[in-house]
Amino acid sequence: MLKAQETVLEIDLKKLKHNYKYLKSRVNKDTKFLAVVKAFAYGNEASEIALCLENLGADYFAVAYIDEGVALRKAGVTTPILVLHPQAVNFNVLIENNLEPSIYNTKILKEFLEITSSENKQNYPIHIKFNTGLNRLGFWQGDVETIKNIIGETKSVSIKSIFSHLAASEDLNEKTFSLNQIGTFKAIAHNFEEIFGFKPMRHMCNTSGILNYPEAHFDMVRSGIGLYGFGNSEEENKHFKPIAALKTCISQIHHLEKGESVGYNRAFKSESALISATLPIGHADGLGRIYGKGKGFVTINGKKAAILGNVCMDMIMVDVTNISCEEGDEAIIFDGNATAETLAEAANTISYELITSISQRVKRRIIRV
Repeated sequence: MLKAQETVLEIDLKKLKHNYKYLKSRVNKDTKFLAVVKAFAYGNEASEIALCLENLGADYFAVAYIDEGVALRKAGVTTPILVLHPQAVNFNVLIENNLEPSIYNTKILKEFLEITSSENKQNYPIHIKFNTGLNRLGFWQGDVETIKNIIGETKSVSIKSIFSHLAASEDLNEKTFSLNQIGTFKAIAHNFEEIFGFKPMRHMCNTSGILNYPEAHFDMVRSGIGLYGFGNSEEENKHFKPIAALKTCISQIHHLEKGESVGYNRAFKSESALISATLPIGHADGLGRIYGKGKGFVTINGKKAAILGNVCMDMIMVDVTNISCEEGDEAIIFDGNATAETLAEAANTISYELITSISQRVKRRIIRV
């Protein structure tokens, strides 16, 4: 593996393949697999990852917003793409790029029907989102008949799936709540089939749902964080391989005397002589200020180096007093050993926030299968 000579995010598609195959092994062979590649594939590189997963056989992709789906189409992705939070102002773009909207309330449903009818579309695929307890987006359990009345006899759309989202699938202390959600969704699906007279595809499970609630796999499962190497539990993490490694290098080393300060606002003041190293990565690159003042750390030559003082926009300073190193040496912010999850926990946040924050100015280096 090349040593970092600048700040770089290495993305290992071999590890992505491993995670995909492990997740697939946890579901029935007839259950479809939707890969969530929103937010630049959780801060990685959406097009490369989607094309790799398409080649591996993923049945669907999901993005949050329409522009994300457009970028995948421009990259050559042909697999169906579900847009989880489409905005009506962009419906024309969605249709032009053959993207499939999540329809989550009557306003969005009516607006989408208006545009598909005006463009004489036939059986344009849509997905109906139901709220079963997350209370974020979605129709309510009692809205099935309302949906039917709004759609009426139109042939401009075709309901491809109905789906919902578990609120706490990773937390087994909330198992009763999750099971209630699953029960509610089953009741919605049954009512839907009776009112509409057909059975659409059903999906509810995210990564932790795949692992913890096999009874809710239904016709398709959705995975985001699992594909990128995290199983949301210490036990499950053993089966996953983080696909990304954020690396940088030492720009300069300083020898400081007792009482000297480091960085903005003199947020760190040395109580004894120490050695600091300056690295070219900061909060503009996605390493937020919450990692400053000793909460965060990097790994240099196998040893932890705590972040000194405040994280700057483009740089951090770390304590290398007890580390044998020199200018130009590699520093690892996170990888498969010192994981993003470990670093995030040190600052009382989660791996999702850390990895999705990695700036697009950080160079991506793809390690291919």
